[in-house]
Order: sequence, then C-alpha cells, then structure tokens
Amino acid sequence: MRAVIQRSKEASVEVENNVVGKINSGLVILLGITEGDTEEDIKYLIEKIVNMRLFGTEEKSFQTSLIETNQEILLISQFTLYASCKKGRRPDFAASAKSDVAKPIYEKFKNGLIEKGIKVETGVFGAYMKVALTNDGPITIILDSKTKE
Repeated sequence: MRAVIQRSKEASVEVENNVVGKINSGLVILLGITEGDTEEDIKYLIEKIVNMRLFGTEEKSFQTSLIETNQEILLISQFTLYASCKKGRRPDFAASAKSDVAKPIYEKFKNGLIEKGIKVETGVFGAYMKVALTNDGPITIILDSKTKE
C-alpha cells in the first residue's frame, strides 16, 4: 500500500463538476492499493499518518501530529501510484489491485482513520476526479507499507 501525503491549507475534490469532498487544513492522502495488501498494511499506514509530526508553528516545524492538532483528511483512491514505467511510453498498472479487491481495503482504511477520531472526506472510488489543494510548505511525504518508507 502506498500513500502520497500532502499537508494542505485547504483541499477539495470534484466529480462531474460537483464538490464531493472538502477539508480546511489537514492532509490530502492519495492512496494506492496493490494485490496482497492486508490489515497489517492498513494499520501500519494509519498509525504512521496520524502520528507523524507534520504540523507546527511558523517558528518551529514538524512538532505536532494530525491527531494532536485535530486536522482533517481528504482521502483519494489513486491506482496510478502502482504504475510501472519501465517499458515503452505507456504506464502499466498491472500491480494495482483490481477494484473488487481495492475498494474494501480503501473503505477499511477510511474507517480506520475515522475510528481514530479523524474527520475524513473522500472522493468517489473509481471515478474521474479533479483534486484541488493548497499545499502547505510545500510538504509532501511518500509512504510504502511494504518497504516501511
């Protein structure tokens, strides 16, 4: 499981010209799911994300976590995080989990964040989405549950 995390001052996601998810300050998470992802992958990323010190003051950065600051999350499914670009000019998405596998994992991930007391807004799984955000910092972190990076 891979996550691209961006600290954001504000963010929203549109589907068919309708805003379906919107947050004030917090994190935008693009979540990629691959075949073989498990409950352990979900738990690892949730714990890492909610406890990672990504917030602070203008004087001192990286002092507090999402859970300590009561920030929000905009969670977006992102199968392209498992693209392979080794051959040719067209990305290969074979490593991305199929929808019937990925969607339940995505829902468990979302629900795990909510169980931690985090306000979570989402896009629409599998839909064409337009994501807008004001990246704060800019701070962008990439996590991978398999490599623990």
